[in-house]
Amino acid sequence: MKRIKEACICQTLHFMLKEDVGHDYAVKLVKDEIEKYKAGLDKNKTKYKIVEETEQPNGSVIMKIIKQYNTAPVGSYLD
Repeated sequence: MKRIKEACICQTLHFMLKEDVGHDYAVKLVKDEIEKYKAGLDKNKTKYKIVEETEQPNGSVIMKIIKQYNTAPVGSYLD
């Protein structure tokens, strides 16, 4: 029998600008979406570590994150 001892998932997320709204408003929406995403992780008690968060020249944001996989223990992945 096997059991998961530690598990995390690495993701690269691209928070892209909406195309059907003005640029400044689209940038604001991206920032709001990022805050909502982080709040959702906190609300669900998902352990995570943001490795990199880079704003692109057009205002979109690329985020590299390591986060808990389901409810598995994270061990030393987030140290």
